Amino acid sequence: RQRESARAPSPGEPLAGVGAVPGGGGGGGAPAGEPLPGHGAASLGHRAAAVTAGTRGGRAVRAPRPAHAPDPEGRAGGRRRERPKQRRRGWWPWQRRRRQKRAVEGLQPSVAPGPAPGEPCAEDAPPPPPRVRKPRSRRLQRRRRRRRRRRRRSSMELENILANSLLLKARQGGRSKKSGRSKKWREMLRLPPVSQCSELRQSLEKEYSSLCDKQPIGRLLFRQFCATRPALGRCVEFLDAVAEYEVAADEDQGACGLSVLDTFFGDEDLAAPFAEVPAQAVQECRLRLQEAPSKDAFEECTRAIHHYLSGEPFGEYQESSYFSRFLQWKWLERQPVTKKTFRHYRVLGKGGFGEVCACQVRATGKMYACKKLEKKRIKRRKGEAMALNEKTLLEKVHSRFVVSLCYTYETRAALCLVLTIMNGGDLKFHIYNLGEPGFEERRAVFYAAELCCGLGDLHRERIVYRDLKPENILLDDRGHIRISDLGLAVQIPEDKTVHGRVGTLGYMAPEVLNNENYTFSPDWWGLGCLIYEMIQGHSPFKKFKEKVRRDEVERRVRKEAEKYSEKFSQEAKAICSLLLTKDPKQRLGCKGEGVAEVKRHPVFKDINFRRLEATMLEPPFCPDPQAVYCKNVFDIEQFSSVKGVYLDSTDAAFYREFVTGCVSIPWQNEMIESECFKDINESEIEEAEAEDPEEDAHLPVPRRRRSLFHRLLTRGGCISTGPSDNEEQLSRL
Repeated sequence: RQRESARAPSPGEPLAGVGAVPGGGGGGGAPAGEPLPGHGAASLGHRAAAVTAGTRGGRAVRAPRPAHAPDPEGRAGGRRRERPKQRRRGWWPWQRRRRQKRAVEGLQPSVAPGPAPGEPCAEDAPPPPPRVRKPRSRRLQRRRRRRRRRRRRSSMELENILANSLLLKARQGGRSKKSGRSKKWREMLRLPPVSQCSELRQSLEKEYSSLCDKQPIGRLLFRQFCATRPALGRCVEFLDAVAEYEVAADEDQGACGLSVLDTFFGDEDLAAPFAEVPAQAVQECRLRLQEAPSKDAFEECTRAIHHYLSGEPFGEYQESSYFSRFLQWKWLERQPVTKKTFRHYRVLGKGGFGEVCACQVRATGKMYACKKLEKKRIKRRKGEAMALNEKTLLEKVHSRFVVSLCYTYETRAALCLVLTIMNGGDLKFHIYNLGEPGFEERRAVFYAAELCCGLGDLHRERIVYRDLKPENILLDDRGHIRISDLGLAVQIPEDKTVHGRVGTLGYMAPEVLNNENYTFSPDWWGLGCLIYEMIQGHSPFKKFKEKVRRDEVERRVRKEAEKYSEKFSQEAKAICSLLLTKDPKQRLGCKGEGVAEVKRHPVFKDINFRRLEATMLEPPFCPDPQAVYCKNVFDIEQFSSVKGVYLDSTDAAFYREFVTGCVSIPWQNEMIESECFKDINESEIEEAEAEDPEEDAHLPVPRRRRSLFHRLLTRGGCISTGPSDNEEQLSRL
C-alpha cells in the first residue's frame, strides 16, 4: 500500500486538522494563520515536525499533548517530562540495510490533511482492510535459519562446557579422598550395634578363604587380629615377604627369595610358628630359587601357612571383637542402594539399551560410570537374558584388567549397573582422533600384554569374551587398560563347547562366521586384529570408514591374508600372523597352554608380567587429568522413546533377580581406598561384649563423645566431671 508523505508545518504555521479548516470556519479552533494557544514557535520547536493529527491510513490519530509554559525566569515550568528511552539500534548488516531502505522510501511519520467540509470524520470512517504480509524471500528465510542454528549451537557448546567443568571438579574431589564426601557421610555409613548383627553371624558362611583372604575388610581385620599374637603375626609377615618376592625384578628375584628363606627358616628358634611347614618343602623351595626362580617357588610353603591359619587361629578370630566389627561392616554393605546414593553428571556414551553417564558416591566421593538399561527397551528387544548374563559375569570376575561391577539398583524406568569409571577414553578414540592413526609399536605391545592378562582372567573363569574391538578397551587415569561390555560374553561349561554367530563385523573369527563350535579361540583372533589395528591404523580386513558390503568383509576374513607394512617389526608381524591363523587348531593360544603360550612370544620379551599384573609398570601414555576423552554432549545421539511397550507385574521377578545392591569386594575396596574405614573405626565406639577381657586390652580405648553444650558447661565449672570421666582420663593416660 502506497503511503502519502507531506511536509511538517513550520514554526508558527497552524496544524492541519487541529484548529483550522481549509476554506472557512472550523469547530472552535484558532483563526487561520495563527498558532494554537500554548503551541507557539517557542513551545513547538523541533517537536512540531514529529506531531501528526487527523487521519493516517484511515485511522484516527490523537492530537499532541500541549507543553507547559516556560517559567518567566528562564527555568522550565511545570512538571518535567521524562525523556523516552531510545531503542537500541541493531548492528547486524541486514538491520542497517532495512534502515536505509526505510529512509529512502520515506517511511517517516507524515502530516495527513483533515477532512473537507461535508465529508465524514475519521471516527465515522470504515475500518481499514486487514494488512497482508508479503511473503518472505528465501534468502531471508535461509539467513534466519542459519542464525537460529548458530544460537542453538552456541547454547549447546555452553552446556557442554558446563557439563565438563562439573565432571572435572567431581574428579578432583574423588582423587582427594575426602573433599568429595557429603557433609552427612557419617550418618550414611553409621555402623549398627553388634546385637543387631546376630542374625548375620548365624547366616554368614564361615569360610577362611572368603572371610580372611578375598574380602578386603575381612583380610585387614584378620591381620589386625593376628598382630595381637606374636606367633600369628610372624605368619602374616612371611606371607607379605612372599608377596614382595613375587613382584620383584627378574634379576633380583633369586636373591630376594633366598633372603626370605634365611629370615624365616634360617634360625631354629623361629621355626616354631612354622611347624606345619614340612622341612622337605623348604628344601625344594631353596633348590628352585638357586636353579630357576619362579613365581610359584613358595607355593607349598604358603599353602601350609594358610592351612595352619584356617584352623584354630580362625576359630579364635570368630570369637573376637575384630570379627564383630567385620559383621557390622557386612551389615552396612547389605543395605539397599537407590538413585539417591549417587550424584549424577554428564553423559559419557551410549550402549545397546541406554546411555552411560558419570556418577559419584555421596558418602565416599568415589567416581563411577553408571550404565542405564531402559526397562521398556529391554522388554521390546527381549534382552532380559542378555542383561542378566552380563551382570552375573561381572560379579564373578575380579580382575585389574576387566571393569568391575560395584552396585546395581533400579529406577522407575531403568536398571542401572555402576561400573569402574575409565576417564582415559577408549582405544578407538586414541587410535583415530589423536594425531596420525595408530600407535608406536612399544605402546601397542604394552596394551596387548595387559589384554593377555585380562583374557587370562576371563578364561580362568571359563568365560569367552567374543567381542574384542577398540571401542570396548578403555583407559583409566594412569593409562592402564580394562576390558568392558561383557554383553556378548558367555560362560562355557567344563569339557563343553559353544557356538553362535555373534560379535562385530571385521573382528569375528572364521569359525564364528561359519557357525562352528569353539571355546576360547575367537578371543585370540580378536587380539590379533586389535594388535594389527593399533600398529597399522586400521583393522586387517576393513579400512577405517571404508564402505564395503558385509558379505565382502566376511569373504576377506575367510579367504584373504592380511597385508603388513613397514610399521611392523619382525616380532609384531609374527605374533599377528600366528593369532590371525584361519584354522583355530593351529592358532596361537589354542594349542593347550592358553595364555601362557601367548605370553612367551618374543614380542613380550621386555614385559615382566608379574609386575604388570600388580600394575607396577609405568604405561607409555598417561591421559591428561584435565581433559574429557569422550564426545561432546550434543554429539552423542539420544535414544528415541519406546512406544507400545508396557511394564507389568510379570517383570518384577526379573528386576528382583537383577537388583542386588552392593558387590562385596569392590565395595570394601572403596571403603578402604577412600579412608572411610579408617576414619569410622577410629571414631566409632565399640560396645560389644567380649568374653576374654585381656583381648580388649589390645584395642584402643574409645573416647566418649560429649555434646557441645556439655563441654562448654564443663569448662566453665558448672558441671563437675563424674567418676566415670576420671576413670576414662586415667585409662587414656
